[in-house]
Amino acid sequence: MGMCIFQIFFTPIIFCFMSDLKLTRILSWVIDVEYSALKAVVQLSEPFLCELRDSTFTLECVQELLGMKEHKILLQELWVVYDESGEFDHTALAVEHVRFFYQCIWRTWDEEEDDDFDYFLRCVEPRLKLHYDILEHRVPSGLVANYQNYLSQCEELYSKFLHVRNHLSSSDLDSEVENVSMVEGLKLYEEIEHLKRKLKLIENPLLRYVCGYQKYSSLQAKGLRPTGAKITHVVSSTMVASMLQSLIRDKFCPQSCGEEQEIQFHNDPLAALNACYEGDRVIICPGHYVVDGVFCIADSVELEGYGLPDDIVIEKRGKGDNFVDCTGDNIRISSLKFVQHDAVEGILNVHHGKTTLENCVLQCETAGVTVQTSAELLMKNSDLYGAKGPGVAIYPGSTCTLLGNGIHHCKEGILIKNFLGEHYDIPKITMVNNMIHNNEGCGVVMVRPIVPSDVKDASAETSKGNTQPIQSGNGTACVEGFRQELAPECLTDELELYEQAEISEQTESNYKIALELMVTSAKKIQLEKRRLSERGITQADDNLMSQEMFVSIVGNQFKWNGKGSFGTFLFCPDS
Repeated sequence: MGMCIFQIFFTPIIFCFMSDLKLTRILSWVIDVEYSALKAVVQLSEPFLCELRDSTFTLECVQELLGMKEHKILLQELWVVYDESGEFDHTALAVEHVRFFYQCIWRTWDEEEDDDFDYFLRCVEPRLKLHYDILEHRVPSGLVANYQNYLSQCEELYSKFLHVRNHLSSSDLDSEVENVSMVEGLKLYEEIEHLKRKLKLIENPLLRYVCGYQKYSSLQAKGLRPTGAKITHVVSSTMVASMLQSLIRDKFCPQSCGEEQEIQFHNDPLAALNACYEGDRVIICPGHYVVDGVFCIADSVELEGYGLPDDIVIEKRGKGDNFVDCTGDNIRISSLKFVQHDAVEGILNVHHGKTTLENCVLQCETAGVTVQTSAELLMKNSDLYGAKGPGVAIYPGSTCTLLGNGIHHCKEGILIKNFLGEHYDIPKITMVNNMIHNNEGCGVVMVRPIVPSDVKDASAETSKGNTQPIQSGNGTACVEGFRQELAPECLTDELELYEQAEISEQTESNYKIALELMVTSAKKIQLEKRRLSERGITQADDNLMSQEMFVSIVGNQFKWNGKGSFGTFLFCPDS
């Protein structure tokens, strides 16, 4: 880039001034460059040319402003004038690179970094990845807003910190006023470091994925209809007589309903859902429905398909964070197939209340089902596949019951998340008769912060000479890819996988989950003994099934998951 910046000499450029809140572009020439300050020495063109000329912005005014700046303009504030010959193309590209770096990558506090190579690995690379992830809509809009908010706060606090630090460096440190300033500076420093940790969490694609963030839904429930009536909405692209007769017989006969019901007909499931009030029911007839929007369910409604799920397909098109957002107290969704496209935050997101999902098919393209803090999900006899993230993400403080489901061909089957620097109750999880198979990573991954007891246990194990990690039968480490992304201080060797070969796989998988979660949720007992032999059996414990996090683990099967049935990801909350 140095050669290209050198070529900026005698290049026609445009720089800008603000006049009466109007942007004025002025043509000038570059006559010199200060490389250390990345500033160009400019000279106005003759004749004087600018995009906006009026009585308040004259040549004399521009010359006065340039004189105040010593005719030096930051390179990122210059724009090269287009020339058909292409003579200045490389120069224009170099200036754009400088502008991009200082607008999207550079942070004021980066001046304190000494090692350029280390700076690139720790700062430039993750920020560059985040920038393009945002451009390609791979980061939820809520998380992007959080990042920009943290960045603004950090810039503001760092500016105050620099002012305090400069004042202290030029003052007498023995005075009482300076002692107060020192305390203020330390407080500002701690706040800045806390915000920088949050920024690094979002910049790191791995931590952003496994730790998640807390999203607050703004959906407002309508409540009961003013008349008090409850309506059944029927959705069908085309209605024929035979279908109507079957529908009336199965869903609206006096014997099954007990009373007269009001019926409204729609040809779009999203329109029907938007017309619902508390207690309404939506019946969707067979067909392929393409919707361009989000299913926002804020009231307790029932959404059911009339037929087999594969015959009743609801496909999302268009950009957006979510596909189905649930905040109602008691929502029931059954016998439907959802096909997801371009929903960054997943196919179904339970923010509040209880959502029951039964006999459904969820074909994901990005993320799967998310159970937020304080929310409850009952997922029964459903099939979920194709998520590039976890099939089911369970947040702390939530309740998740999985009965007889298939979760497969996702990045991970189930991910139990944790928030960085926040404290919540552990989730309540029930898993019965689920089939979790063919996932890229582990069947179940649990994320938890490193606690002092982990470090002590690891030290104790190392002092005894037990330095080899536990291996699984189908991989060296369940989260091997995770290690490549994290800073060394965030990693420990306590990444456990357990494999049994002499008992049935169904019993083995349930036992392994209970064992690992015993260590995480209770933190009161030591790790189980290492395998007695290369194909040994982990010994059972009567307390395993009574752990607080898992209410029940019965009859689950884990097969052909790329990195094993169960894995733990440890992160350092203070790094």
